[in-house]
Amino acid sequence: MGDIVTQRKRSEMMSGIKGKNTKPELLIRRALFKKGYRYRLHRKDLPGKPDLVLPKYKAVIFVNGCFWHAHDCHLFRLPKTRHEFWKNKISKNVDRDIKVRQLLKEQGWRVLDIWECAVKGKFRIQDSVLIREVEVWLSSREMYKSIKGFSE
Repeated sequence: MGDIVTQRKRSEMMSGIKGKNTKPELLIRRALFKKGYRYRLHRKDLPGKPDLVLPKYKAVIFVNGCFWHAHDCHLFRLPKTRHEFWKNKISKNVDRDIKVRQLLKEQGWRVLDIWECAVKGKFRIQDSVLIREVEVWLSSREMYKSIKGFSE
């Protein structure tokens, strides 16, 4: 089955998707700020321009869209149209993610990935539980953590 909208309309729709200040990112930011955490946003001097940078904890947080970063969850499915295009585009994102995490690690930064499925969707984590998990990680010495939604 083909796409239900024209290629031009699909392109317009996809170009309208934000990379910064997304709803999941804003939810995390507001909750952490309310808890007293202070951070910088999208620091250009760090690899990957992390969504949140907490220098006091030598930690960065990425709030990743499951589709754009090929997360293995119910929110990710490769489109049936232009399959090769999307496969290549998304695999480049995944490769870049790996390189960025390695560079941050080499610079001594701790990395937390929060997946979109942890914040929204049918397997989301309750906001208070999610933020508590972030707080526990920030106070730990753990170098990397990934928070995703509950499994089916």
